[in-house]
Amino acid sequence: MKVLITGCAGFIGSHVSEYFLSQGHEVVGIDNFDTFYNIEQKKQNLSTSLKNKNFTFLEIDITNKEALNRLPEGITAVIHLAAKAGVRPSIIDPEAYSFTNINGTLHILEWMKANKISKLVFGSSSSVYGNNKKVPFTETDAVDFPISPYAFTKKAAELLNHTYHHLHGFDIINLRFFTVFGPRQRPDLAIRKFVDLISNDKPIQLFGDGSTARDYTYINDIRNGIYSAFNYVTSNKNVFEIINLGNNSPVKLNELVNCIAETLNKKPVITHEPMQPGDVDITFANIEKAKKLLNYSPSTTLQEGITNFVNWYKTEAIK
Repeated sequence: MKVLITGCAGFIGSHVSEYFLSQGHEVVGIDNFDTFYNIEQKKQNLSTSLKNKNFTFLEIDITNKEALNRLPEGITAVIHLAAKAGVRPSIIDPEAYSFTNINGTLHILEWMKANKISKLVFGSSSSVYGNNKKVPFTETDAVDFPISPYAFTKKAAELLNHTYHHLHGFDIINLRFFTVFGPRQRPDLAIRKFVDLISNDKPIQLFGDGSTARDYTYINDIRNGIYSAFNYVTSNKNVFEIINLGNNSPVKLNELVNCIAETLNKKPVITHEPMQPGDVDITFANIEKAKKLLNYSPSTTLQEGITNFVNWYKTEAIK
């Protein structure tokens, strides 16, 4: 198939683009090279896909709906990963997050409608669960209490998707990603920050007492889940699903730091700061639905993933 992948130069998008190409699909990738972090890193992320004759790249911003008219004909499905990412930055600039993540998604949906494309896999986030006290988080849990603008925009986009499913018969899977990590991870995220600071014998700041926990999920497991969702949505009709993609195994912040330090063979210097607004206490995915519908089975341990990330950081990361 010819597949549109939005956000193809990002951390997740670049891995997904490469995998779809490896499976024989033609990929049209778009990205706006948002300056949220080093554009040279994003260009490097794209380098492997650009060598493939079945990959077409267009620099397009999804907030510019007219620019989407530059997309080629023949696209049959969309993997929508483009977004302004990050919880804390969204608190500083909620308007930009709302405009990109909500309006941009609306533009994608409208473009799909105009071009009679009805198959969509959307990258949502575990942040929609907020500080849900019931764990693990299940897709049927109420998600009406977001605690960051980023989380709100992801929930809003899920609702937009449902509207287009209802009105126009789109087949859609919303995938809620749980703390994705691995090579090419964004520099604003904890693992990348900690590796950078510990490697350079600089102190790291931990927000809270280190007992907060995240369901760290390795990029290859997320990538496989996205591909399975694509196969499901393109093979079935009248689909609208919300599915968690996590690891079902939360790791406390202190454990994460120890794992990174041991991998680097360094002793971390730690300072403690108060919890930050928008941060949740725990993320913990119930993945039974993903197992049932997508045959999803995450297999990469935290130690394996951290080792792979550190190897990438030492050899390829643009610092």
